[in-house]
Amino acid sequence: MTDAAELLSALPPRQHVLVTGGTGFIGRRLTEALAAAGHEVTVLVRDPAKAAILRPPFRLVTHLDQIPRDAAVDAIVNLAGEPLTNGLWTRAKRRRILSSRLRVTNAVVRLIGRLQRPPAVLISGSSIGWYGAWQDEALTEFDGGKRCFTHRVCEAWEQAARKAEKYGTRVVRLRIGRVLGTEGGMLGTLLAPFAFGLGGPFGSGQQWMSWIERDDLVRLFAAIIANPKFSGAVNATAPVAVRNAAFARELGRALHRPARLRMPASLLRWVAGDLADELVLRGQRVLPDKADAHGFKFRHETLPSALGAMMQSTEMSAARARHRPIIPHRA
Repeated sequence: MTDAAELLSALPPRQHVLVTGGTGFIGRRLTEALAAAGHEVTVLVRDPAKAAILRPPFRLVTHLDQIPRDAAVDAIVNLAGEPLTNGLWTRAKRRRILSSRLRVTNAVVRLIGRLQRPPAVLISGSSIGWYGAWQDEALTEFDGGKRCFTHRVCEAWEQAARKAEKYGTRVVRLRIGRVLGTEGGMLGTLLAPFAFGLGGPFGSGQQWMSWIERDDLVRLFAAIIANPKFSGAVNATAPVAVRNAAFARELGRALHRPARLRMPASLLRWVAGDLADELVLRGQRVLPDKADAHGFKFRHETLPSALGAMMQSTEMSAARARHRPIIPHRA
């Protein structure tokens, strides 16, 4: 795993960063990297028990009203929201997905308006789902979106975040692709079936997948906080998107397993409905034009590079665990 100081080398020293959604797959890595690199971190968590997974030091709040007016917050990273993939998109689930994002984002904007010194930047999470479903077109931050549920959610989420601009805070609406890491997310879910040789493409396998390695995403957070040229919509995707069939082939190769068991589109739609259509069977080929223009360098531009590094890190962690000395318990 990459050293925290190296991940956040773009940041000025001793930044105070407020993170919402800090116990999630992305927020956990960001929070722990900030703390390990010597920055001051405040984490908003609704359920304090969930914060047990985080490595200290950090400050925990369960409501943004607990942050005093004179607090010096340099940056806010807003990632909180109901997960998209932990249940069918029923009417109630759709309401929770949208309302949870708007509720936290509106609270963040109110906090910014209340602080004596507003933070320099708000990075508000969004998704490449903003673009809707496309074919082979290459999409940049200057392209429009197509109507679908994920577009409606992301558009409302982004518009809520933009209200912070009236307080002089720079707002970045970060449209995040599929975040790859072995500890969770899409890749974490797929590792077990692929490791047993039960993996393969979804549907036709021709849909585009725009992805980003998790540590590269953390590095992009740091670059955005440090560089005032970043503003507005920013795509958080690696430069080289892949089709789903190529993703399955590369993951099978990284695990030294075949990846030929295709999952039929009809079965996926029967099991997951609209969720399968929008998040699995359709895709977008999204390019990080603004990141490239502002000089950000991805450590993993290609999928084989990212998967190779993650598998090597996993193997090294397993080897260290196997050879860890047993320390006798002292009463």
